[in-house]
Amino acid sequence: MSELFDINWDDVPVEEVNAQMKRQIITGERMMVARMQLADGFVVPLHTHDNEQITQIISGRMRFWFGPDKEHQREYGPGDVVVIPSNMPHEALMLGDVVEMDMWAPPRQDWLDKTDDYLRQGE
Repeated sequence: MSELFDINWDDVPVEEVNAQMKRQIITGERMMVARMQLADGFVVPLHTHDNEQITQIISGRMRFWFGPDKEHQREYGPGDVVVIPSNMPHEALMLGDVVEMDMWAPPRQDWLDKTDDYLRQGE
């Protein structure tokens, strides 16, 4: 059995990725979870990744576009969960201040080594 560990979000450092995005990250061996605080109007630019992603909206609203030409649009609010398959292009706009949880398998190495430049623009 792998090592078991317990964490409280209050003990996880808050990273300010840019002026409109703060996150806390917990990583296991094969998956990762992040608690995100995103400011009204913040845009996560169109991107893809090999990781499967599950996003749960806690508060606020998010408008997503899916597909290489952003041909599919959806809007999500508190309690909604979206499963984004590996390599699916997606973009998101915050409609009000948003708190949400993202989960990935495998962990996002670009987030861990801070090479996620598409989010760090204007740092």
